[in-house]
Amino acid sequence: MADNAITSKVIYTGGLRTSAVHLKSGNTIITDAPPDNHGKGEAFSPTDLMATSLANCMLTVMGIACQSRNINIDGTVAEVTKIMAANPRRVAEIHITLTFPPMGYTDEQKKLLELTARTCPVAESLHPKLIQNITFVFN
Repeated sequence: MADNAITSKVIYTGGLRTSAVHLKSGNTIITDAPPDNHGKGEAFSPTDLMATSLANCMLTVMGIACQSRNINIDGTVAEVTKIMAANPRRVAEIHITLTFPPMGYTDEQKKLLELTARTCPVAESLHPKLIQNITFVFN
């Protein structure tokens, strides 16, 4: 059963900026509109957060899958590139390069990591027309 508690509270603070509070932890995130859309770009934009959330989700679910299998992905880095489109303005593509530390992963482990990342909840929630270009680099 889904948890229906309020997750966050977001306040528009003016100047194309928002402040979001995660109610359970009290952590805060601010966003700014990007420079190409009338903003200052002094913080993540909402679409930056969306693209970045895909990487966060991939790393998190891979970590979950690795816990019970004694696979170490500590230090794995995700580099995220968001590509915008117009008419309507939207995120058209998200490119993520996941670079794993030199741990000598087996082919079976690599396959598990790739499948787990590509099927994370955020990846499964994004519109099918949004291109998810994911690259896995095993050192």
